[in-house]
Amino acid sequence: MEELQKLPISGHTDTYCLIGDPVAHSISPAMHNLSFRMNGIDARYVAFQVRSEHLAEAVQGMRYLGIRGWNITMPHKCRMAELCDRLEMAGEIAGAVNTVKNVDGVLTGTTTDGTGWVESARDSGHDPTGRRIVQLGAGGAGGAILVQAAIDGAKHIDVFKRVNAKSADAQRMVDQLNEKTSCEVELHDLRDLRTLHACLADADILLNTTLIGMSGTPGCLIPDDSFFHEGLAVSDIIYEPRETELLRRAKAAGCETFNGMYMLLYQGAASFRIWTGTDMPVDAVKKAVFS
Repeated sequence: MEELQKLPISGHTDTYCLIGDPVAHSISPAMHNLSFRMNGIDARYVAFQVRSEHLAEAVQGMRYLGIRGWNITMPHKCRMAELCDRLEMAGEIAGAVNTVKNVDGVLTGTTTDGTGWVESARDSGHDPTGRRIVQLGAGGAGGAILVQAAIDGAKHIDVFKRVNAKSADAQRMVDQLNEKTSCEVELHDLRDLRTLHACLADADILLNTTLIGMSGTPGCLIPDDSFFHEGLAVSDIIYEPRETELLRRAKAAGCETFNGMYMLLYQGAASFRIWTGTDMPVDAVKKAVFS
């Protein structure tokens, strides 16, 4: 390990990165650089803060600089899908990507957010296969999770989102999933609390994919504890703070909970395999980065 850590940067070193705004809080560089070292791969991973108005120019620069691949975080996932030359199925249906592979200037985009959440749910003992899920939010990572959960065999997903300019895109995604998967997916207005309460009464998993609960946007979309019930698992893709108000209240109501930390791990592992063709040393990364 000590010798691997001393691998020098040379003219052959490949570069990978994260782009978003902000990115200073990200632990992705620690995950990927440790994995490169442990796998003996001559590469480095860095984080770049890129504002929305500069995204297209930044992507063109990375294309021609030969940056081999990158992750995309908020708020660029949907726009990045439009800037790719090719999209894999999950990214195409979700209309958002978090992973790009650059081969000779051709950019192929996909999303590993969905895989990340599904694997984290399994890791927590709540495999979504055959389950009924209530999901809050459907943009960016939320769309990716919706797609992957449906592909991976969730029985029924009720999606609650705000009615806004992106509602038509969300309905298109729902229609495609109903057509292409065996999962039944329904779209609801987030303000319809009566329907939300009724759907949660039959649900196995409640998942928040919105920004509500983050350090900068505190709060909780569940009005009161009557929405929780015994046997309901509650998940939040937020990992800063580690315990959002939603998770704290759900735990107090007797629900099992899990946050977005391991989603980050498993989506990163999926990106790593796409780029390098090798497996991320997940157990070592868990111990070194997530402990």
